[in-house]
Amino acid sequence: MNPRTWGRPVFVLAAAIAGMIAAPALAQASVQPAAGEGSYYTFQKVVYQNDGGWPDNKAYFHRLLHHIAAHITATHGNVEIRVVDFAAGVQMFVMAKDDPELAKQIDDLRAKGVRFLICHNTLEGLKLTAADLYRVPDSDVVPSGVAEVARLQGLGFVYIHP
Repeated sequence: MNPRTWGRPVFVLAAAIAGMIAAPALAQASVQPAAGEGSYYTFQKVVYQNDGGWPDNKAYFHRLLHHIAAHITATHGNVEIRVVDFAAGVQMFVMAKDDPELAKQIDDLRAKGVRFLICHNTLEGLKLTAADLYRVPDSDVVPSGVAEVARLQGLGFVYIHP
């Protein structure tokens, strides 16, 4: 045996054990930005899919809007969010006409820059127009909700379906 390598296996084992002990602490430390470093999150472009939440759409819509508000808070507003509403998700805007709490959540998010895009195919299938929905301008109606999600992903938006 070469006397210069006698301690090497012990050293390698000790380094591996030290790495296993230190890794969780390092991972924990990297999650939180240091004082004065700013936000942990960089600018994000996100598309949320809203196709409803059977069997309780109302509860689902409130949770969805809450998650989006929390996303904005976590990123300190350093985010561009689009919500593509199709199928049963369009019911959120039908319900908001008679639900002041739901309408307020939608309005608050719009005030923070969130755009809600409505599927034309769904409107046609449900025999609705943008005028039948809570504050949806014609400019927020897209030809196809599914195709819009794909288009936005192609433009660099990250897809989220809560």
